[in-house]
Amino acid sequence: MSDFDTGAALPTKSEDFVMAVAFADVPQGGVLAVEVDGVEIALVRDGDDVYAIRDECSHAAIPLSEGDVEGCEIECWLHGSRFDVRTGAVLNLPATEPVQTYPTKLEGDAVLVDLSMHRS
Repeated sequence: MSDFDTGAALPTKSEDFVMAVAFADVPQGGVLAVEVDGVEIALVRDGDDVYAIRDECSHAAIPLSEGDVEGCEIECWLHGSRFDVRTGAVLNLPATEPVQTYPTKLEGDAVLVDLSMHRS
């Protein structure tokens, strides 16, 4: 079994993680839009790592999952803002605010996401 954690720097508890999708459903080098417990998330896969970021550009409320992915960056198709999917950091204008990211974990063939940061 392979485990990896990404996203928020704060430690998380195992019970905070919920099933999102099967690992194979997230395209290599691509993005998959999912809704987990009512939260819209874009899952981005880079090799064996899957990152979870809120599926909404902080500049124009456009789904990030409709944009292009390059490595660990996702671009909003409307105005070209780019975000680091590992941290949510803005990489270029016109966006100035980061996007929420969520820790992920792989258990067997399942991608789990910790939404506790969203609930607080």
